[in-house]
Amino acid sequence: MSYTDNDALHFLATSLAVFIALYTLIHSIISKSIQEAAQQPPWLPESGWLGLRAMRQSLQADRTQTFLALQSERFAKMNRMTYRTRFLHRFAIHTCDPRNIQAVLGTQFNDFGLGPVRRANFRPLLGDGIFTADGLYCFARDQISDLDLEERHVQNLLCALPVCHDGGRWTGPVDLQPLFFRLTLDSATEFLFGHSVDSQLTALLAENATGDGASCREASFARALNTAQQSLATRGRLQELYWLHNPASFRESCADVHSFVDGFVQIALERASSPETHLREKGAEEEAKEKDKGKKYVFLDELARQTRDPVELRSQLLNILLAGRDTTASFLGWTFYLLARHQTIFYKLRQIVLCDFGTFDQPTEITFARLHACQYLQWVNRETLRLFPVVPVNARRALKDTSLPVGGGADGLSKIFIQKGQVINYSVHVMHRHRDLWGPNADEFVPERWDKRQSGWDYLPFNGGARICLGQKFALTNASYVIVRLLQRFEAIENIDSETETKHHLTLTDCSGTGVQIRLQTATS
Repeated sequence: MSYTDNDALHFLATSLAVFIALYTLIHSIISKSIQEAAQQPPWLPESGWLGLRAMRQSLQADRTQTFLALQSERFAKMNRMTYRTRFLHRFAIHTCDPRNIQAVLGTQFNDFGLGPVRRANFRPLLGDGIFTADGLYCFARDQISDLDLEERHVQNLLCALPVCHDGGRWTGPVDLQPLFFRLTLDSATEFLFGHSVDSQLTALLAENATGDGASCREASFARALNTAQQSLATRGRLQELYWLHNPASFRESCADVHSFVDGFVQIALERASSPETHLREKGAEEEAKEKDKGKKYVFLDELARQTRDPVELRSQLLNILLAGRDTTASFLGWTFYLLARHQTIFYKLRQIVLCDFGTFDQPTEITFARLHACQYLQWVNRETLRLFPVVPVNARRALKDTSLPVGGGADGLSKIFIQKGQVINYSVHVMHRHRDLWGPNADEFVPERWDKRQSGWDYLPFNGGARICLGQKFALTNASYVIVRLLQRFEAIENIDSETETKHHLTLTDCSGTGVQIRLQTATS
């Protein structure tokens, strides 16, 4: 090697060393300036050594379905909207301050993401999709909802209600919650797959000890989905130690769910390869549109035009299925949970429903526009979602050294330094019930509070910012339709739940831990 070559290598090595040194110095200066301008929030006193005591309390509260109550108690005890905890070697921030949540989800969106732990936890069931991907991961749909299809699922729900055999108009005791989860599963699978799993009818057949092989497969799919989702929730509580919870039931349920969905994916891929699809691909769009007229919208068919990867198709379907099913079902459950305990509001809402939409047997047209225009129905929806947001707790992980605008220092007004990799846990549940934000009656069900009130970052029933739930209109429209039809059908409601304390069953969403135990009285006309 010549002297010139050695000299060049020496120059490159020196330049690289200088670049690394300068980069490290600049990064250190930036991080130090952020830290100097920021202060830390107070520690949660009962965190204990390595945070094990606080983690033990959280897991115990999760088992007794009181995790949200524990969370509220911690914020009240701290008398602050932001505090910090430790778990093993990690430090986490907990906040219910809308200014911090706005920073995480909105103004500093690029500083935070879901992080590798959440992706690794969810991937065995969901693959890559809206629950696991950082950034703007979205899907588009022109059609908001097919309410004619929803009517069929409402009729199936009515068939599942127990009949009172004493000649009266009251139903027998019923837990509406599983009926709502079956309804939304049936509706979501019909929209996504083009074929409903008809879990409501399958459950009825099972009660009557009848059914065929197909219904058994669909019932197994519904059970596997629930089992896998429960395991995901348990893994999520363990944070970085999620891998410690990996039972055979979880692995088998994931495999069963994948196998069931893969069948529909294969059918869609075969349809996408049909001669009719080739017409579209060759530019005969007008002819294809004519052929499509009158066809039922199937999300999977639309997706199969964009990708032929069966794993990607499956992942997209499962992510949207869980988001659509659980969000709508949980919201419906909490709505009737509250209406059963506030009968004055039930009667007021029912009179408005009858005035705007007619009776059950002689309804006027129920459309998205008319449901949205029914003001008191929208107030009830918003107030239900304020008290019981379907995703009451959430988290993001810092993608770089950054800061939160408030919560640090003795007065809680200073910025908080956030180190890369640090977790920000934000509680929509606590924020929605904070008296500084919602007044002294923050824990009460008062739909009228929405008269002239404009919501901001203090109200996030469907998250906020760039990753706001894109299916919220779909969920609210379908849920509103179900509420209207049930209030047309029944003129009275009775709470029969003996549990006075509200329990929360937390998985990916939040539903009542004791179900929705009620009786309903059939309307006379």
